[in-house]
Amino acid sequence: MSIYRRTSVDAALYVLRDIGNKLTTTQRQVSTGLRVERASDNGAYWAISSTLKSDQKAQSAVRDALGLAAATMDTAYTAVGESTDLVSQIKAKLVAATEDGVDKDKINLDITHLKEQLRAVSGAASFNNDNWVAIDDADDPAKPREIPASFTRHADGTVEIGTLSYEVDIAPVGSTTSKDARYLIDDRTTGSGEYGALTSQYFATELGASKNYVMLASAGNTAGQVEIGISSSTTTAEVHEMVSVVDKMLGQMTTIGSSFGALEKRISLQSDFAQTLGDAFARGMSKLIDADMEEQSSRLAALQTQEQLGLQSLNIANATYDTVRQLFQNF
Repeated sequence: MSIYRRTSVDAALYVLRDIGNKLTTTQRQVSTGLRVERASDNGAYWAISSTLKSDQKAQSAVRDALGLAAATMDTAYTAVGESTDLVSQIKAKLVAATEDGVDKDKINLDITHLKEQLRAVSGAASFNNDNWVAIDDADDPAKPREIPASFTRHADGTVEIGTLSYEVDIAPVGSTTSKDARYLIDDRTTGSGEYGALTSQYFATELGASKNYVMLASAGNTAGQVEIGISSSTTTAEVHEMVSVVDKMLGQMTTIGSSFGALEKRISLQSDFAQTLGDAFARGMSKLIDADMEEQSSRLAALQTQEQLGLQSLNIANATYDTVRQLFQNF
């Protein structure tokens, strides 16, 4: 009887090594939850999933930007709504001042308090140091405010960042008009308050008023402007002009509020779409690289059983050597 390695032992070792390799692969898939973890597992699927992971992170950044923009819009919209109510109260005070025998100085005191509140509301309408209703020298009113809204990968592999923009009216071409007042307050020192509904004199000039009435004086060039206010010497005709100017301001403020509301709705829709798109990316990656945990768990149990049987088979094959050894024990 030969004591060299037998064919049965070779076969048992081969089967055992094959089971060990499969067991290692299955254990890795069970522990990581991935059937394609490295490029060596499946190069094509790994490349696709890597691109999808990158795009998913970009989509997540877009959703964060949209969330921040939504909060900013909500703050701005709230400020416009509150300011519109305050200006309506000022208009009512001016109308009351046309009555005979009223104390215009007392009415003006109320108007002064309301104007102070207007400036306070506009100044406080800042979210994350971004104020969309009051601008200063750090802002360029000729350019629209833009919000990152989408991330698109084209068929040729190039990417594009889409934006949502806020612009009540197109950038002025030629002379500025009251329609260019797309903010509440324009406090730029380089201008005359023309981009603020409360600081623009164009409402008065377009109505042909006797004075360049503004609700609030801006930090810029205010030469020739007159803040809305009354006294005992104010004539009824002047009060009527102020009422007309304030009414025009309210119309533009309503336009501003509508623009903010429309943009807030677009942000909400785009945010929902970005979330849906991110979920689609996740599902797509799951189909490509995720392991079927139920299948792999069953496979792991089967391979562990096969490994035990393989060890037993190897033990049986090795038992032949013990038989030969026993034959030579008495020599």
